[in-house]
Amino acid sequence: MAEPALLACDWGTTNLRAWTLDASGAVLVDRDLPLGVSRLAAGEAPRVFAEQVRPALGAEGLPAVLCGMVGSNLGWTTVPYRDCPATLADLASAMTEAPGSPDVRIVPGVRSRGFDGQGDVMRGEETQLFGWLAQHPDHARGRSLVCHPGTHTKWMVVEDGRLSDFVTAMTGELFAVLSKHSVLKSDAPPDDSGAFDAGLAAAGDGDALAARLFTVRARVVGGGAAPETSSSYLSGLLIGADVAATPQLLGAGAGGLSDEVVLLGDARLCALYARALQARGVATRAFDGEAAAVAGLRALHLAGRSP
Repeated sequence: MAEPALLACDWGTTNLRAWTLDASGAVLVDRDLPLGVSRLAAGEAPRVFAEQVRPALGAEGLPAVLCGMVGSNLGWTTVPYRDCPATLADLASAMTEAPGSPDVRIVPGVRSRGFDGQGDVMRGEETQLFGWLAQHPDHARGRSLVCHPGTHTKWMVVEDGRLSDFVTAMTGELFAVLSKHSVLKSDAPPDDSGAFDAGLAAAGDGDALAARLFTVRARVVGGGAAPETSSSYLSGLLIGADVAATPQLLGAGAGGLSDEVVLLGDARLCALYARALQARGVATRAFDGEAAAVAGLRALHLAGRSP
């Protein structure tokens, strides 16, 4: 059996995803733990890592690389952002040793000026992005538009292997808040493809979103649509508005969209974004976000120990 060589962790706000890897990067053990930094008391991360995370992964004594919100002011220690443009080597050189744990290094996030000069930030998605580039080095040449769907969807511009710019859209969080805590709330699962497509059409060019959102309610109380279709319609409307308008903030091609968009992340969310983009005539290719995270953490570990 292969010997464990590295503990890799994507430590987010609500969950911690962790993998024990062998020297070749193959996954030996993986765990999804409800130990996100928002669930921990201040200063609790080192103890939780030593007493719960390492034993759960059989990773006592292994070097560890951590990315995500663990490097924020909510986590173990604050690791300063690296500015765009950023490369894998930039991030590797800026990894910070966790206080009191010389065998644990934390990956910095990335900061950009933002589309309006007010700034934008990410923690965790950059590791998946560079992991994807490590897996597919052909994409390290030329220019790509990469979308990472999620609670805070990231649209990223990659130029010759560098993360040159990005913008965040709070699409997933808006869906969660509106579907649970607003006049648009619905307990029905968002699994009606017809209603989703109707929402895509209602999104238009993504403008006047506040007005378009009210159609979620109006189509039911004034138009006779089935209430149980509302969550799917809302999902389509929000994702449709995102794909129509957000890339324009990056100057990403005519009308705001590239000829092709790379989708990186959860398969279900990538499929929804693919449907929305393809409805606008934009080709997509989807890649697994978890595999990219593992590849990114390992690539950062190897780059960080190189002379």
